[in-house]
Amino acid sequence: MNNALITGIELSYLLAAILFIIGLKQLSSPATARQGNFLAAIGMLIAIIATLINQEILSYGLIAVALVIGSIIGLVSAQKVPMTAMPQMVAIFNGLGGAASALIAMGEYWRLLQSGENIAFDSILIAILGILIGGVTFTGSVLAFAKLQELISGAPVTFPFQQPFNILLLLTFLGGSVYLFFDPTSIDVFLTLVALSLIFGALFVLPIGGGDMPVVISLLNSFSGLAASVVGFILMNSMLIIAGALVGASGIILTQIMCKAMNRSLASVLFGVFGTGASAGGEASATSSLDKSVHAIDSEEGAMMLGYARSVVIVPGYGMAVAQAQHAVRELAEQLEKNGVEVKYAIHPVAGRMPGHMNVLLAEANVPYPQLYDMDDINPEFERVDVALIIGANDVVNPAARHDKASPIYGMPILDVDKAQHTIVIKRSMRSGFAGVENELFYNPKTFMLFGSAQDVVAQLVSQVKDLS
Repeated sequence: MNNALITGIELSYLLAAILFIIGLKQLSSPATARQGNFLAAIGMLIAIIATLINQEILSYGLIAVALVIGSIIGLVSAQKVPMTAMPQMVAIFNGLGGAASALIAMGEYWRLLQSGENIAFDSILIAILGILIGGVTFTGSVLAFAKLQELISGAPVTFPFQQPFNILLLLTFLGGSVYLFFDPTSIDVFLTLVALSLIFGALFVLPIGGGDMPVVISLLNSFSGLAASVVGFILMNSMLIIAGALVGASGIILTQIMCKAMNRSLASVLFGVFGTGASAGGEASATSSLDKSVHAIDSEEGAMMLGYARSVVIVPGYGMAVAQAQHAVRELAEQLEKNGVEVKYAIHPVAGRMPGHMNVLLAEANVPYPQLYDMDDINPEFERVDVALIIGANDVVNPAARHDKASPIYGMPILDVDKAQHTIVIKRSMRSGFAGVENELFYNPKTFMLFGSAQDVVAQLVSQVKDLS
């Protein structure tokens, strides 16, 4: 390969890296996210073309077939998978990225064995890291998908001596890795390490409950990036190293943001068994002094409260996502605005089942970006809000997080909806949220419960508000 072509490929990689960074920056804002995604996609296309030119490809035909199959699967998935299932889709994407990295690490190690050459220390180390991170990402993501899809229980699953057993697995993996440095030809030990990484990934996610899924999703996303970066060192591809490092770094930053939003450390998320529903003590202390009666209203009363208000803040939660009510919510907001009501949306960082879940749903419904407010920006305004309308949210609006030290959500920053003049909660029932904690907001004298599916109830509100005008 001549020097000019090599230079052109490296410049292409540089351009792709710049597009990745710009795209990542623009993804931080809903207003520029679509453009950022497009720029990053262009960068990836440039990187793929440059890589195909750079490497000695065994069969362009097979690659073309793989691209066609993958494109068809991606296109069908994009059309068929509902927005409520985006967390599951992200989990699968993370898992496939980890699996690809682990398979490449295994393939490269096998190639070195077959070559008969002495396997260098750094090659063994990179292969071990590839199967460890890739294997944990794959099975961990598959288990996260199963929990989110409710194929298995979303509650934490524990067993006696679970943490000591996990530590034993990790020590066994480290011991096998050390042995492999002295005997790189031991394929049995290598395959044992592969199996241990897969088992460890499953056990890693097993004790984590649904309330912590946003953190788990972002952490596994970081793992998939780190696995890709390790594979970049295996394949000696600078573009893969850069792309993987960007994904890994952004994923871990997002994980820290999610933990901060829950006022918990990453260690407590991974080992604290949050969301077990076994917080009876917390529930008792949070609600024992409250009048357990609730004030239920119908859609006509709710429409009158909303239609004659000066300001309304809508708080979406996973219940809205399950009911596919985002379009009806946007229609309600538009009708209220026609009546002269100021409407805003309050977005908690961990609302839903993945970071940005509510933003994605509302963007799909064409809700104007300027109406979306982060928790820190909207909380000071609640005291001046006439009506806070909660649609399917639970733990992120529970006042117990501010004062009940026995509650598992104590210290978690929440949306201060209880400070509004009135609060309307749309919910199917009085069931607790992911954390398994009873919500004392429901018993607040200023709270009005509007029971039913979010889709149906919001549609009724739209109709009733129209009648008011």
